Amino acid sequence: MRQDTVGRPMEILLVEDNLEDARMTMEALKQGQVQCRVSLVRDGDEAFRFLHRRDIYARAPRPDLVLLDLKLPKRSGRQVLEEIRASEDLSSIPVVVLTASEIHEEILREEGLEVESYMVKPVDIEQFIRVVRHLRRYWMAEIILPAFD
Repeated sequence: MRQDTVGRPMEILLVEDNLEDARMTMEALKQGQVQCRVSLVRDGDEAFRFLHRRDIYARAPRPDLVLLDLKLPKRSGRQVLEEIRASEDLSSIPVVVLTASEIHEEILREEGLEVESYMVKPVDIEQFIRVVRHLRRYWMAEIILPAFD
């Protein structure tokens, strides 16, 4: 990206109930020098309220990317993904599924639940950074706007 571009850090919604996995994911973003702001929610119901800006999340930013764990309390990651894909307002948000098993990838593909990428946990930092950089085409941070004088 050119030095004279104007933009903002991307907004990432991390939906992860395991705090150690969340810490490792945020560390990978930091190590990859990804300019972002991460909002962490820890269950599927909380993710739903965040995405739809309900209750305490009324002023939540619209995420540019969702990093979604599949095994969540209250509402599964699969249910959250179904809601994102079914919503006219949310369906364009890229989703990267964080899963403990490659079997989940096969199940989601069979069900037709499209995601931009899958990452098996524990997340390999180098692989994660490659996925994040590949997804930049979706991020507002990459839109080149005129510089202000």
